[in-house]
Amino acid sequence: MSANPAPAPARMAPPAEPGAGQRAAAALPTILSSIGAVALALAAGAVIILLSGQNPVTAYAALFEGAFGGVKPLTETLVAATPLIFGGLAFAVAAQAGLFNIGIEGQLVLGGLAAGIVGALPLGLPAILHLPLALLAAVAAGGLWGFLPGFLKAKTGAHEVITTIMLNYLAFRLSTILISMDGLLPVKPDLQATMPVQPEARLPKLIPETRLNAGFLLALVAAAVIWWLLYRTTFGYRLRTVGISRGAAAYAGISWGATIILAMTLSGILAGLGGAADTLGLQGRYYNVQAGYGFTSIAVGLVGRNNPFGVVAAALLFGALSAGATKMQNTAGASKDLVSVLLGLVILSVSAFAVLDEFRKRRKQAAAAQSVTVTRDRAEEDASGPDDTHFQPL
Repeated sequence: MSANPAPAPARMAPPAEPGAGQRAAAALPTILSSIGAVALALAAGAVIILLSGQNPVTAYAALFEGAFGGVKPLTETLVAATPLIFGGLAFAVAAQAGLFNIGIEGQLVLGGLAAGIVGALPLGLPAILHLPLALLAAVAAGGLWGFLPGFLKAKTGAHEVITTIMLNYLAFRLSTILISMDGLLPVKPDLQATMPVQPEARLPKLIPETRLNAGFLLALVAAAVIWWLLYRTTFGYRLRTVGISRGAAAYAGISWGATIILAMTLSGILAGLGGAADTLGLQGRYYNVQAGYGFTSIAVGLVGRNNPFGVVAAALLFGALSAGATKMQNTAGASKDLVSVLLGLVILSVSAFAVLDEFRKRRKQAAAAQSVTVTRDRAEEDASGPDDTHFQPL
């Protein structure tokens, strides 16, 4: 009689992907933490307003009205938030890979300059070709300025903070040189700007008689694409793994150098698009003046916890503070400089809450590791049986 074949070992089912409810539950503590940090910053700002002799309730009411009190104030908030969304996304992508991209300002400048030059050329193309061409020029310029520090980091180990700071100043000088090349490029040196962008290369307005343009929609699309790229693709998994641990990335067969270069290039592309949105949508030409969007974008990325949707929320907050500052000064008598104080308090509060969250996570991880160790030791003791070494035979 033949023996029955041994049953095949049961396969362990792969872990199920967390559903939308689970992901929302996991993100809830971070969301509540960020809201609490902003509330704490506003409360501290109210104390400062009170000490300055002003009424904080009146000041905040005027700030809110200046940011959201009607169609025009709301559109100004969205206009102010648009370049910050692009810049915040640029910072977030680099940060997810463990990099600190402080060169967003230079990448944004060159992106805006490239878009302004190409957009001002009288090519005679329809909008369906000229506008994408100008955006592509911004992508190329910003991407190149992100690729360079990424390449140096991957090949020589040069720290990205140093290289991006140096490239910022090089971008400013390059902008000044190109703006002075009258006759070779469509520029106006006396105005320190490019020629006006051709109508076919302008980002269309979304609401008549306001400054809100399609750049804001482009920023929202970029945020959605980056979220999908980071959390739903192999590239995003590799990028985040590199950011968590270079050793773990190498163990998993992930090329650290190639991922670093791609992350910085993508960061530069996003910053370049931010410059293009400002040039093609808001200004209508490139001005050789550094608006400081890039440095503010670093704060936006930090406040948004380097999550694309968090970056959008943080940019809207910063945009609202910027748009409501004038109304607050004119109505409540509080200085516009108070907005800078509020932004600093928001950054400080969010950073402090983030440190506390990280501290709590590490404590939980340490407790879980200790629990696993104790359980394993007890299992080994049970498997080894009773210890008879202390009993001597009679």
